Amino acid sequence: MLAACAGEPKSSHPPESGSDAALSARVKAALATDVGARAAGAVNVSSYGGVVELSGFADSEAQASRAAQAAKKVQGVRSIRNEIRVKSS
Repeated sequence: MLAACAGEPKSSHPPESGSDAALSARVKAALATDVGARAAGAVNVSSYGGVVELSGFADSEAQASRAAQAAKKVQGVRSIRNEIRVKSS
């Protein structure tokens, strides 16, 4: 019975540790380099244990895809959750 109480429920967005925050910063810098500062500013980056989640908006499907590709190149990224949405015109 005690073991059942030991675990804490996991949220869908756990808080970032120092290394997660550093990884998010490196991904954000890579996005600014690869897709441009304006586009990178519209994308939110969070990470947990090497899993990076991208969210926010892009001007096109190609831009959203380029952002995910740029993030995958960053050392320490194990996987990408691309939740970027394309702005409707």
